Amino acid sequence: MKNSEIHIVWYSDLDKLDLSDPWVKKWWIQQVLIHGRLEDIKKLDFNEVRKALSSLHLDSKIKSLWEDYFRYQDADINKSTRRGA
Repeated sequence: MKNSEIHIVWYSDLDKLDLSDPWVKKWWIQQVLIHGRLEDIKKLDFNEVRKALSSLHLDSKIKSLWEDYFRYQDADINKSTRRGA
């Protein structure tokens, strides 16, 4: 982690976060979605966000935004696949 990300979790020592631990990784994704800026969110692996989304403790508006994002992304993929077939 970088000191530039301290605004996400100011109360934690970012250098000690072990993102290879699944619980910590999920916790970090949740914190970034709640407190992160655009540049922080862009650094996330969106496949990991998708997998973790249902178990994250997010405000309903934030969770709804991400559910809509993935639903529309899936619709675009399906639309492209049908056109190409």
